[in-house]
Amino acid sequence: MSEIVEKAENFVTEILENQLDSKFLYHNLKHTQRVVKSTKELLNFYNLAPEEEEKLLLTAWFHDTGYTRGVDNHEEASCKIAKDFLVGEQYNTEGIEQICASILATKRYHEPTNLNEEIIRDADASHFSQKSYWETTDFLKEELEELGIARYSNKEWRDINIKMFRNEHEFYTDYAKENWEEGKEKNLKQLVKEKKTEKEIAKKEALKAKYKSESPDRGIQTLFRVTLKNHLTLSDIADTKANILLSVNAIIISLALSNLIPKLDNPSNKYLLYPTLIFIVFSVVSMILAVLATRPNVTSGKFTKDDVKQKKVNLLFFGNFHKMKLDDYEWAIQELVKDKEYIYSSLTKDLYFLGLVLNRKYKILRWTYTIFMIGTIVSVIAFGIAFRYFGPERFEF
Repeated sequence: MSEIVEKAENFVTEILENQLDSKFLYHNLKHTQRVVKSTKELLNFYNLAPEEEEKLLLTAWFHDTGYTRGVDNHEEASCKIAKDFLVGEQYNTEGIEQICASILATKRYHEPTNLNEEIIRDADASHFSQKSYWETTDFLKEELEELGIARYSNKEWRDINIKMFRNEHEFYTDYAKENWEEGKEKNLKQLVKEKKTEKEIAKKEALKAKYKSESPDRGIQTLFRVTLKNHLTLSDIADTKANILLSVNAIIISLALSNLIPKLDNPSNKYLLYPTLIFIVFSVVSMILAVLATRPNVTSGKFTKDDVKQKKVNLLFFGNFHKMKLDDYEWAIQELVKDKEYIYSSLTKDLYFLGLVLNRKYKILRWTYTIFMIGTIVSVIAFGIAFRYFGPERFEF
């Protein structure tokens, strides 16, 4: 490395680290170092004269220093910074002019006119072919947002990059075409693949949205689902309570029949007759009511095609179709699913009549528990009175 290039490296590193706005996430020292590295790679291939290599390396180091003065006309600002530095180092005037021309050649739409300009332009865009492209392009997008220049969505930014790859950018040197073009194409294919994938996802989402709009409202579906589930849960609770009462009263009656009633044959136990009778009667009544609470109603189990056409029958309740033939029931269901209003009507009827059944169950259960409670209290009092006033020994309480 020549002495002037080494001095330029130190100078550029210092100003980019200390004078460049931190919002420049892409056009910073790291980018400049990458361009210098790519320039050296190209120079190794072309084997130019030392003076030409020196000027291209100086160009690479200074080409983006103008960003320290702002975004607008940063190439001209870079020329000014390079010129001031090189004049101070007593660099030859012709060389300075060539370096400035090469810096200006990095403008976006500039067409290179000589090999030096081709080399610096290819070096400046070498990241298009590198694996680090995905990182650098994200930094550039964020930089534009931070500087308030432009804000793009991920989709918009990807489309801009695809357009850049296909319509705007090209490598100029033979070396870049042979060695870097393949990497660029690979990155382009990945961009296109992401775009295609996003389109497929968008298409699926559109179909899903269309299906949702054409299907019954999800809120209504949820309402029926939750309400019916709650009703079924309450029905299960009622059946469980009735079964508990049946079991308790069955045990009570069994104990009475095996232990208490046989003793009534003895005249000395005659005082236990009425309390025992009260005890058993209340238990039997409680059992009967518990059975009534869980006993299912018997329905006809048949309907006609006219009933379906006039929407008079609820096809969702098994009691309305358990005696029907399969073919007739399949026809009825097909008619049901054709009509959203009929579906809602059937669900509403199912919910309503299930509510009536629950009302009947809980009313009977309330009476059952009340009678069981009263019977228990009355029976205990009756036994107490019998022992106190009619028992053989008349216990003192």
